[in-house]
Amino acid sequence: MGAVTENTSANAKPNQDVFAATLLKLAEADKNIIAVTSDSRGSGKLVAFGQQLPDQIVEIGIAEQNLVGVAAGLASAGKKTFAVSPACFLTARALEQIKNDVCYSDNPVRLIGISAGVSYGALGTTHHSLHDFAVLRAINNITIVVPADNFETEQAVKLAAQSTKPVYLRFGKKPMQLLTEDASIGFEFGKGRVVKKGSDVAIIANGETVYPALLAAQKLEESGISATVVSMHTIKPLDVTLIAQLATETKAIITVEEHMINGGLGEACASYLLQNGYKKPFKIMGIPDEYTVTGSQVEILNHYGISADGIAAEAIKILSGN
Repeated sequence: MGAVTENTSANAKPNQDVFAATLLKLAEADKNIIAVTSDSRGSGKLVAFGQQLPDQIVEIGIAEQNLVGVAAGLASAGKKTFAVSPACFLTARALEQIKNDVCYSDNPVRLIGISAGVSYGALGTTHHSLHDFAVLRAINNITIVVPADNFETEQAVKLAAQSTKPVYLRFGKKPMQLLTEDASIGFEFGKGRVVKKGSDVAIIANGETVYPALLAAQKLEESGISATVVSMHTIKPLDVTLIAQLATETKAIITVEEHMINGGLGEACASYLLQNGYKKPFKIMGIPDEYTVTGSQVEILNHYGISADGIAAEAIKILSGN
């Protein structure tokens, strides 16, 4: 793979833009695909969808509990529903409906959390979704997927459209660089993607944190440190086979996520490793147990070390035993 550079490619698009374009293409060929929105067709990039397929979009308004309830009802009648809303509101205000109307009732709703993590930047804690992995992991019968780049996003939407079980897809607003041009690295729910191979440290990330993890691996190479980078796009079900392999083949593991350090990707990995006898040095990188600082998405992530420099520094630290 060639050198990884800053995210300036003209082809890089926000994952939620790719979601909307992929959904429109699928819906043009399948009239059973219905988008349900909570006054979020603009932020969800579904304006074109509504204009071209007005009979396949339902506007609920700012009523996320109703959004999920209506989506579940349509799904129970055989429609392939995509419930689209900001992740912070979808997974907090409508959590009971997700638990009961979707998962407990086994309705195959595709829950689409947009503007996830700290994408809303200076709007602050009320608009950050740093709890969604934790609360949804605690609910039975739902697949949790956090695509990292445009390729993973397109594939995830296509697989979600085919799913007969509830799925949560989480997307951010930042244009995302293609992680790898290696066509042999496919995509399927429940299987992590190794986008760079190394032997010293494994960096397991998801969503928009995978790209800075890849940049960190490049920086580490300059110091003679070889890093594996994994896009662990599916948190549930977790690819424990790959995690076990990484724990065997590398000296230490770091997880990186745009989520609270409690209850997310890192704790899912740690739980598996500890309960299965793996005792490698391990570090969870994410948002600490506090209300975030105010700033843009990049400023917030940089503040907490979720950057190429921050991840590289943590890898050097953990390998040195500090």
